[in-house]
Amino acid sequence: MSDTLIRLAEILEQRKQATADTSYVASLHAKGLNKILEKVGEECTETLLAAKDCQHSDDKSQLIYETADLWFHTLVMLSHLGLGPQDILAELERRFDLSGLAEKASRKQQG
Repeated sequence: MSDTLIRLAEILEQRKQATADTSYVASLHAKGLNKILEKVGEECTETLLAAKDCQHSDDKSQLIYETADLWFHTLVMLSHLGLGPQDILAELERRFDLSGLAEKASRKQQG
């Protein structure tokens, strides 16, 4: 699964260098971080709405579709900021040996 995210991140990096009129990803980067964040927020809202609809339906396809859009735009955001899925995967790996409650408590102590 992480191979798919890494392959997608590589493609996103390539598209970042394309011209804005030939690549959706390049057009997002050209518009800047605020536009990318707007898209992440929009996709987040659509994912939440699809999850609510999914609760009352056996059809999960819209939730899957919207989550894929959210992940895609999140990867564009990370790319714009010089990060990639490997950074997030490393953080998730780090958390494997932590209790969720202990991890949450450590954030309160740091903040």
